[in-house]
Amino acid sequence: MERATGIGGVFFRASDPATLAEWYRQALGIDTFAGESGTPWFQEAGATAFSAFPRDTDYLGRPEQQVMLNFRVTDLDAMLQQVRAAGGTVDDDLQEYEGLGRFGWATDPEGNRFELWQPAPEDGG
Repeated sequence: MERATGIGGVFFRASDPATLAEWYRQALGIDTFAGESGTPWFQEAGATAFSAFPRDTDYLGRPEQQVMLNFRVTDLDAMLQQVRAAGGTVDDDLQEYEGLGRFGWATDPEGNRFELWQPAPEDGG
């Protein structure tokens, strides 16, 4: 059986694509790929969760938001501070799961909720 080898792209609607792309560049350091004029974002290797949630979950954000992106980060606290400084709304709730890592959530200027994940150190400490 053939298997997908990874996420090749993430595409989403925006009221103002150029402004939102700039926000993600400033808040998360992601250079967005804009057709022939853009540069793809090369990620570091790491785990990717692919999970379906019940239709009535509030975990993904507002009910009309069908997908929530999860970004791996090396320093959750610094990234949340950076997102806040760029004008994102940061949830006060942070969660930590032994062996998995720390999680935080934020919302971009167009109301899209996303998750930030600082994986637990591989040595367990």
